[in-house]
Amino acid sequence: MRMSAGVEWGLHCCLTLAWLGDAEAVSTAKLAVWFDLPPAYLNKQLQALNRAGILTSTPGPRGGFRLARGPERITLMDVVAAVDGPDDLFQCTEIRQRGAGAETPAREFQQPCGIAGAMLRAELAWRRELAAQTLADMMAAAPPSAAERARRHYARIVG
Repeated sequence: MRMSAGVEWGLHCCLTLAWLGDAEAVSTAKLAVWFDLPPAYLNKQLQALNRAGILTSTPGPRGGFRLARGPERITLMDVVAAVDGPDDLFQCTEIRQRGAGAETPAREFQQPCGIAGAMLRAELAWRRELAAQTLADMMAAAPPSAAERARRHYARIVG
């Protein structure tokens, strides 16, 4: 299983916005400088989070992004689904029905194979784990100085 880099970027941006609070909207450009990321690609991730209702955006020269709801109401799975999409990770293509299996009676393929079942159970466990963790949980697990360090760093960027 592989998630896009956009998931990590989205999670870090959401966490940063949570630490900064609602003082002001933070632009894509400022977040890109913050993390040394390409602004155009980062903006695609932020727009996906906005469409999913995780972020809100304010247009204009003083515009940018804020969290749309409290960090205790945004799960890691929310961000993963917004950035990478809700599709299943494992796509069973029923290869057991090809080659030598092509001659097997169709009734033997009425149930998913053991591989598809195992992959589905693993994915469900993964999704449940991510859905059980919120941005607030990540904030609580971070070093005590993380929030203050984020605010100081932001003040230097805004200058």
